Amino acid sequence: MAAAPGPQLGPSVAEILASHASGSGSPTRTAARVADAIEARGEDGTWISTVPRELLIAAAEEIERRPGARTLPLYGVPFGVKDSIDVAGVPTTLSCPDYAYVAERTAPVVQRLLDAGALYVGKTNLDQFATGLNGTRTPYPVPRSVYGGELISGGSSSGSALAVALGQVPFAVATDTAGSGRVPAALNGVVGYKPSRGLISTVGLVPACRSLDCISLMASCVDDLDRVADVVMAPDPADAWSRSRGATWSAPTVRVGLPAPEELEFFGDEASAEAHLAFRDRLARQPGVEVVEVGLAPFLAAGELLYQGPWVAERLVEFADFLDEHPEAIHPVVREILEGGRRYTAVDAFAALQRLQELKAEVGRLWQGMDVLVLPTIGTTFTVAEVLADPIRCNTVLGHYTHFGNLLDLLGLALPAGTTADGRPAGAMLLGPALSDDVVLGLAARLLDEPRDAPTPAGHASAVPAHAAPAPSDRTPPARTEEHL
Repeated sequence: MAAAPGPQLGPSVAEILASHASGSGSPTRTAARVADAIEARGEDGTWISTVPRELLIAAAEEIERRPGARTLPLYGVPFGVKDSIDVAGVPTTLSCPDYAYVAERTAPVVQRLLDAGALYVGKTNLDQFATGLNGTRTPYPVPRSVYGGELISGGSSSGSALAVALGQVPFAVATDTAGSGRVPAALNGVVGYKPSRGLISTVGLVPACRSLDCISLMASCVDDLDRVADVVMAPDPADAWSRSRGATWSAPTVRVGLPAPEELEFFGDEASAEAHLAFRDRLARQPGVEVVEVGLAPFLAAGELLYQGPWVAERLVEFADFLDEHPEAIHPVVREILEGGRRYTAVDAFAALQRLQELKAEVGRLWQGMDVLVLPTIGTTFTVAEVLADPIRCNTVLGHYTHFGNLLDLLGLALPAGTTADGRPAGAMLLGPALSDDVVLGLAARLLDEPRDAPTPAGHASAVPAHAAPAPSDRTPPARTEEHL
């Protein structure tokens, strides 16, 4: 019998660790399961390259032989890496074979995972040069959403979301400049977390827009995100945007900003509108949630600057020479976007920076009255055929609620919330000001019915917001089925 549409999640990080600790599983058995799962799917557009089965099992055996291996925080846990992030000895393609090079050094985010005992599985597919939110801009097989119906997978981190949604790995490393981690998470029913910029080093990432780029994480639960974040979040003196984590959150009430329904845009998609408004009703009834109304206009105005302003030109810092020398090697839509960056002047850039600063000030005042802003992640969905027929418009629609995130220095988390009445993915996005990651993760865990006790790693202070008193909490991983262990 064919699997029902939707994510088919595998074991969580906590469950894999428990199986390895108890002896009911082992890193080598986990490696074999992952290899089997990937082989069973075939060339479906999830992965660009994977470690061959025998080498994957050999790598798992090496992890098992490490001194003190069982105490490692990610002992034998498999993961995927978006193919714009370097892994030594592995080609980095950015979904453009003519651009590919073999990396000499491993990106710090990946190295920290390897040092923690995690098992590298392979490179995941993406929209070429991380330019796009739809997943169709690739010379490799175009991936589809796990919800079927020829729905797009979302991008640019398409393969990272699918690898988790298909149960092949419990987490994957992705990126998010304009929504590239949140949109595919929403379209595949997993959790997509774009931390505050600078918390995870972007050294070893081929930049799309270096001033905005952010490493993001895909997982199926907040507990997995917490465990992985504790490993990969650390200041990096080699990253000019690096910074330390903000305070942990302990409060009985979270002030949640909700725009008036008439401010929300669903592009004629009534089923998506109904699903999101139903989610908002459930959210408002959550204990400890105080709803405040907030205007959306300054956020959307900032988002319009991204692709209708000079930040498009920032992509040319990395790709201008390749565009000049190998234009035919670039996907036509991506080439059109890159070429469009040439029309902006220094005057345009300064005008946009001044306008953005005004909008940041306006948005900053709004954060004085709320802790988290809740929006749709996407207003509607598209099929592959619809995107291919009208690629620029569809992509703009997909980024309606995500484009402003990094421009305004926000963090974001895409949260699955079931399906629409006609079976398409529904979800929501939680946004917070920079370094308020813990409050967003805490609310996400509450909405997913996950108990959570926020960790306090080195350099991550514990604090209580001025408007609230502390409240106790606990943290246990969510339950999963045994069949994947």
